[in-house]
Amino acid sequence: MSHQPYVPEKTEMKEFTLRALILGLLMTVILGAANAYLGLRAGMTIAATYPAAVIGMAVLRLMKGSILEENIARTVGSIGESVAAGAIFTIPAFIMVGAWTNFNTFDAYIKSTLLMFVGGLLGILFVTFLRRVMVTDPDLPFPESVAASEIHKAGQKGGAGAKHLFQAMGVGSLLYSLGVIQLFAASKDFILKVGTIGTSFVRLGSDPTSPKVDAGGTVAVAGPGIYPAYIGVGYIIGPRLASLNFAGGVLAWGLFAPLLMYFLGSQLVEKFYGPGVAMAQVGWEGMVTNVWLFIIRPIAVGGMLVGAGYTLFKMRKNLAAGIKRSMGDVKKAASQAEVSSRLEKDLNIKLVLGGLGAVFVLMVFVYKMFTGTFPPALLAAGVMAVAGFFFAAVSGNLVGTIGASNNPISGLTLSTLIIAALLMVVIGATGPRGVAAVLGVAAVVCVSSAVAGEMLQDLKVGHFLGGTPWKMQVGNIFGILVASMVLYFPLMLLIGAFKLGGKDLPAPQAGLMAALAKGIVGGEMAWPLVIVGMLMGFALILVKVSSPMLVAVGMYLPLETTFAIFCGGMIKGLVNSFAARRNLNPAQKARTENVGILLAAGLIAGEGLTGLLRALWKFLFLQNVIGFDIPTIFKSPNYLLGLLVLGLIAFYLIRVPLRNAGAPDEPPPPSAVI
Repeated sequence: MSHQPYVPEKTEMKEFTLRALILGLLMTVILGAANAYLGLRAGMTIAATYPAAVIGMAVLRLMKGSILEENIARTVGSIGESVAAGAIFTIPAFIMVGAWTNFNTFDAYIKSTLLMFVGGLLGILFVTFLRRVMVTDPDLPFPESVAASEIHKAGQKGGAGAKHLFQAMGVGSLLYSLGVIQLFAASKDFILKVGTIGTSFVRLGSDPTSPKVDAGGTVAVAGPGIYPAYIGVGYIIGPRLASLNFAGGVLAWGLFAPLLMYFLGSQLVEKFYGPGVAMAQVGWEGMVTNVWLFIIRPIAVGGMLVGAGYTLFKMRKNLAAGIKRSMGDVKKAASQAEVSSRLEKDLNIKLVLGGLGAVFVLMVFVYKMFTGTFPPALLAAGVMAVAGFFFAAVSGNLVGTIGASNNPISGLTLSTLIIAALLMVVIGATGPRGVAAVLGVAAVVCVSSAVAGEMLQDLKVGHFLGGTPWKMQVGNIFGILVASMVLYFPLMLLIGAFKLGGKDLPAPQAGLMAALAKGIVGGEMAWPLVIVGMLMGFALILVKVSSPMLVAVGMYLPLETTFAIFCGGMIKGLVNSFAARRNLNPAQKARTENVGILLAAGLIAGEGLTGLLRALWKFLFLQNVIGFDIPTIFKSPNYLLGLLVLGLIAFYLIRVPLRNAGAPDEPPPPSAVI
């Protein structure tokens, strides 16, 4: 039996309309900016397909829009998240390696925009070759596409998903604005007390004759804070993965930092601050922070490197099958004749080939700006073209198998970066220019792979609903253009307001890319520490840790971040436990799951957008445009009050999903598990 879409081919229905396009562009900027904030802060992004579908339905229903208009709005609205993911994994690395000394310049804007736009456009053009075969491949289930299409179908009968999403956005924004969710961060009344042995811990590793620092006694640093976005992330990834992430934080702050300070405290003080400086002058918290930044983080980089490789190794069968299938898909696509069916029309092949040629020429000149000469620029453009197409095809197949949320983009990008770096070394393009060229290749391939996977996922949704492929592709070209032109500004605000690579803006993936590019091409890397991290990652594999990458990322992130993610994961575990105790059937569990994910996504979006507003204010203050900084509501947050707020967040994320489980005899909703 041939495929029958929800909207038949001959049905006359509004689809590519101005209102659908504008709504999609607004969502791509908002969701992309929120994901840029989240990615730089927590090292993770969330799939924007479901929030875009729910928001698009809610708005267009008020305008009496069609389901195909909703499809266009969701397609355009979700693509900004993919551009943001590619951007935050690579573009901040240019600052970290010193290739760009100032991000707040027109030159940085042009280069960032070009890298994002070219990467996104390549992803769409590459997918055009593969769309017709891949979306009809019976071996590719496209789990998230099935869920998104069912959400649209269910929306035709009404639904309350938008209410939950917007409500949670308000909650996340309010809590972040108040700042009461920082349980321990600014309160010296509760900083990991260790009782009677506290005083001795303060002096561990320091000169025994030096004065005591603080009779209160701290083990490491101020304890974790609670943030709505991080709790939302933990809820989405679940208790198991959240625990792995927090395990990295425990290793970094509860094991490595105290041990290093115990045995090497005085030597480290001298190394960081010069001879003659005592621990009492430095302070415990500042000293341990430096240990984390300059010793523990390079170890975490080695762990992330092994973790990314292990992720690809575990997916080797899918990767091999994807490569084999992709090559066959290209041959099939090339042999297929032009079709007249609306449901099978892609962008004109001549336009696609011309676009690819123009992009290649453009990238040669862009990479020349990085390298200064044409031979390395040609090599970089060649690597970009080959790796871009290769990983776009692989990314599409992985998304078809496991969904866009599980697509190992950072691992694919890392592979490209290493190949490009080694080739640059072979041709002698070393130093800062070679490093910049390698990062430029990685940025384009990263964005291209992310966009290709998301585009194929959306095209599969259109395949189910009866959308027109070429209209979706054109819509996403507009989305890529707008996202590329706008997403630089959230990055600029965040990098301008907070220290990149520091506690407020750790950017773990970008740090990994920067360390490898600079280490291989620039010859600057703390290889002994990185090798220690690699051995640690290998040990984690030997003891069968399912995701060494998450553990290493947890080491790289501030403790309050991993703790908040852990809290979110535990809350999700409680929801699962309560659902089991109530003997909810699969349909009720699916409704509970859907509502919970929408609430978590709302918390993330609410804090993300409010955090960008905070960054804008702080940026303007630092530029002397505004005469005063944002007032602090709670200079010393009360521990019990913060604990109460955490309890309220937990109650909200548990009570609301369970209340919306519905009756046992209601039909099951689409699953939105991400």
